Amino acid sequence: DRSRRAEFIAEVTPVRTMMVWNTTRGTVLARRAGVADTFWLRLRGLLGRGELAPGEGLILRPTAAVHTFLMGFAIDVVHVDREGRVLQVRHQLERGRTSTARGGYAVVELPAGTVAATGTRVGDVLRFEAVG
Repeated sequence: DRSRRAEFIAEVTPVRTMMVWNTTRGTVLARRAGVADTFWLRLRGLLGRGELAPGEGLILRPTAAVHTFLMGFAIDVVHVDREGRVLQVRHQLERGRTSTARGGYAVVELPAGTVAATGTRVGDVLRFEAVG
């Protein structure tokens, strides 16, 4: 039924977008990161995407773990606590891998190479700012 499908698609499509700043380094990790903060949005994650373009990302919360099963491309993963402090970074996490961080509250998924390019490290503080 079309109305049921439309409701499901609306529920699994991120409607909010945020900019992700590394306040410690003065760099931008993502200019437009979707927010996956419901069960369905987190479940879908980046599945079905061909890539993440530079400046894009996905914020999954609440969660302390992510996986890259069924994904067709590598991503950088940044685990943060409730205050936005970076607990762990994973560079170029390939398909079929998992990543978890004790005490994690959210995960930021980014195009591979973003973490290195921005100098993001454990202990840095990220700020999330709504984008119109």
